[in-house]
Amino acid sequence: MPEAVLDLVIVEGPVLITVYVVAAVLFVYLLGREASVGWAMTAIVVLVVGAMIGGALLWAAVNVLDLFGGPVADAAWLWVPAASGACLLAVWNLWRSRWWRKLIALIAIPVFAATAVLGINASYGIDRTLGDLLDISTAKPLDIRDPGVDPAPADPAEPLYATWTAPAGMPTKGEVGHPVPPVPNAASGFAARPAELYLPPAALVEDAPRLPLVIMMMGQPGSPDATFIAEVLDGFAAEHDGLAPIALVIDQLGDPTQDPLCLDTDRGKVETYVMQDVLPWARLHLNVLQGAAYTTVAGYSNGGGCAAYFGSKYPESFGNLIAISPTEYAGVENRSETLREVFRGDQAAYDAVKPANIMDAKAPYPDSTAIFAVGELDRTFIAGTRRLADAATAAGMSTTFFEVPGGDHGATTLTGGLEKGFEVLYPRLGLEAPPEAEEPVE
Repeated sequence: MPEAVLDLVIVEGPVLITVYVVAAVLFVYLLGREASVGWAMTAIVVLVVGAMIGGALLWAAVNVLDLFGGPVADAAWLWVPAASGACLLAVWNLWRSRWWRKLIALIAIPVFAATAVLGINASYGIDRTLGDLLDISTAKPLDIRDPGVDPAPADPAEPLYATWTAPAGMPTKGEVGHPVPPVPNAASGFAARPAELYLPPAALVEDAPRLPLVIMMMGQPGSPDATFIAEVLDGFAAEHDGLAPIALVIDQLGDPTQDPLCLDTDRGKVETYVMQDVLPWARLHLNVLQGAAYTTVAGYSNGGGCAAYFGSKYPESFGNLIAISPTEYAGVENRSETLREVFRGDQAAYDAVKPANIMDAKAPYPDSTAIFAVGELDRTFIAGTRRLADAATAAGMSTTFFEVPGGDHGATTLTGGLEKGFEVLYPRLGLEAPPEAEEPVE
């Protein structure tokens, strides 16, 4: 498929509007088959029955088959019944009709289905292009600018904001692409999809400074897409002389329809992949600061649960975590199945990998910063996110809990959570001066 087609934006703009208009025209045509009371009553019954079938199938897919790894957006409960009703109307138009009406009805069925898919996708706003939706990356190869120093030098004593001067001709935006050479999987053997790397403007100049590191994971289904964090960090870089963390967005799923739980299980050695493949490679080959205080693990949804897990279990490696709309713990959406299939019924083993329990066991955390963000309208994830934030606070982490105004479980919350996360972290990462201490009240 041509790259220009894969790069078409499908969450807003002319492509989405065109699909909506075509679907509406086809629906009106099929609805207007006859101008009679009998046909009107038939059409109403067909639409209602079709909507009920679609709603029942979606309910089974979510609650019985767990095809989507958890709850779906509210928009899905509108789009699927609507598309199902419209498709049944199209099927009804196949009987006792002219050949051209039959042809239009056959064309309408996939159009209605595609419209529902695009409508649901637009409600999330995460898969912004056709390539994203089809899990086909169009990211270009990106030279990692390996500093070639082994071992890496010690972190400087002075924070970057105090020593850095942006050179003339520095790019105004960072670059995103697949790192070359790619992230290895020698220790884990985990079949991860290619990671995406964001290099901020300050990383693109000669004699670039070592910068903080972010390792991020996206949701399920989803792909290792660095565009969201790149846009947020480009905004911060524009206000901080090009300074921003280097962000590596990795794949913790392997297959977008599967959830390996960010653990080492029969589903894949994801924990080994992150801790023994990704992190050592990033610290050796990317031009990054080495200390845990400069290293952040971040994630959204499924990836947010992973961030909470790695940030709580490995504070000596990740001094900071940003968990946006996180799953509260591995397999929370289908606890019984996870307990049975992954942990062989061992409840103690299952409890041991839950981030809140890890925090309680490892407390206190003398130097960990945690940001938990969730959309204020995200009814499914808000309670679990709050519990994780409370557990982090109780364990001694410097914790921020943030509800993204107007956010649900989609792009608005992802972007808003990242913005809040780096607002909190920029002084800690040495990228801006810390806020002045308030004068004591006498």
